[in-house]
Amino acid sequence: MKRASLRLRLALWLLLPLSVFVAICGYLNWRNAAEVADYVQDHDLLSSAKVLSDRLIWEGDDVQASVPPSALSLFVSPERDRVFLSVTGANGEVLAGSADFPLPAVRKPEGVDRAQWYDTQFAGVPLRAVVTTRAMYEAGGARDITIAVGKTEGSRNHMLRTLWWPSMQYLLIALVLAIALAVVALTLELRPIVRLSQQLAQRDPLHLDLVVDPAALHSELRPVADTINRFVGQLKAHSEAQRRFIADAAHQLRTPLAMQASQIEFARYTRQHRGEWDTRRADMDAMWVAMQTSNRRLVDVTNKLLLLAQAEHGDAHTRLERVDLAVVALRCVEQLAALADRRRIDLGLEAPDAAFVLAQPALLDALTGNLLDNALRYTQEGGRVTVGVRQVDGVVKLTVEDNGPGIAPEVRERVFERFYRVAQDTEGTGLGLAIVREIARAFDANVDLAANPREASGLLVTVTFAPPEGQAQTS
Repeated sequence: MKRASLRLRLALWLLLPLSVFVAICGYLNWRNAAEVADYVQDHDLLSSAKVLSDRLIWEGDDVQASVPPSALSLFVSPERDRVFLSVTGANGEVLAGSADFPLPAVRKPEGVDRAQWYDTQFAGVPLRAVVTTRAMYEAGGARDITIAVGKTEGSRNHMLRTLWWPSMQYLLIALVLAIALAVVALTLELRPIVRLSQQLAQRDPLHLDLVVDPAALHSELRPVADTINRFVGQLKAHSEAQRRFIADAAHQLRTPLAMQASQIEFARYTRQHRGEWDTRRADMDAMWVAMQTSNRRLVDVTNKLLLLAQAEHGDAHTRLERVDLAVVALRCVEQLAALADRRRIDLGLEAPDAAFVLAQPALLDALTGNLLDNALRYTQEGGRVTVGVRQVDGVVKLTVEDNGPGIAPEVRERVFERFYRVAQDTEGTGLGLAIVREIARAFDANVDLAANPREASGLLVTVTFAPPEGQAQTS
């Protein structure tokens, strides 16, 4: 699935919480503005009711109420609010105002003013109203006079907008500025990534000389640059190894192929000159022997190259299974016993117990067979070669020792190079120990070369395997 722009995603992660913050602040500002507007409106209503209460007078036995202009002047505003009032006596008689002005069903007077605010509707419009009571005293007792004042909410809503909208404008402006600054900042800060991508895109994929400078990137991106550099370094090393391998393989294959070509040409020439067959019979016999030897070497080199490629493949590190190394060693000794007999070499096996390792059976056979074949080829006739399998301190070790000429310490590392041969007078491909090391790496094993401590001369090759989990440790 294609991912969205990194700049857009970072901007969204930054602006989403900021937008939520602006919305919450706007809501809280609206609530505060509403409380202020409600307070001012309720205060004006109560003040108007107090003015009306102060205008209550006795005229004979009756209470009279007048509505002075000052009682209504508090509500003068550009919104042209409508004001309604009602003054009623204890018996419900209307002293002033509207007779059907709605009063609260349940009276809950509060404070010293014995006032109660409520919302209602009158004449088809919503009102905010206050009702209060004043006691008018006379000789026979006291009368409770109810005073109610209500007004429409135009001025209250105008005040709410006046209080709330400016602060909301500031918040929205801040949000817009934050969006603009975030886009600019992300564009500037992401320029190193853009330059890096352009740098990678402009590189020739066939030239692996790319080096990303971590110092030009942010600290969070430097591990990415280091990873790219390591990856390119590994690709370069692998590419160089492949080029060397192809060059060495071409060099090794060129000789037997050239020999076969000349021998085939000689055979064609001999066929065209049948009259000289008797005189050339010995040459033909030698040619067939040389062609067979060349073909055998060509097949051997090809098989070794295929085995080396298989050992280097990434799958060699996977699909490992428990294999008894002692059984593998016995099988290789049996297969190469005929070669040992032809060269009168004393070939022995020391594997008293089973020893399981994690490996691929075919590659483990190749590793053991190459070590044993290498020892038999380079050991003089009448010599000794011994294969050993044992566990030491919880690890499994495969050893191949001989009493041949050995390998000088200064070239022991070079013999693992492909096509490198210590002795040029011995038939071989120079790939045996290179294959051994690659297979050992695939199994997380180590290969060590040392002088044979039990002989005056000779070589001791030790392959150390880590035992499978759960295998008992013995020594």
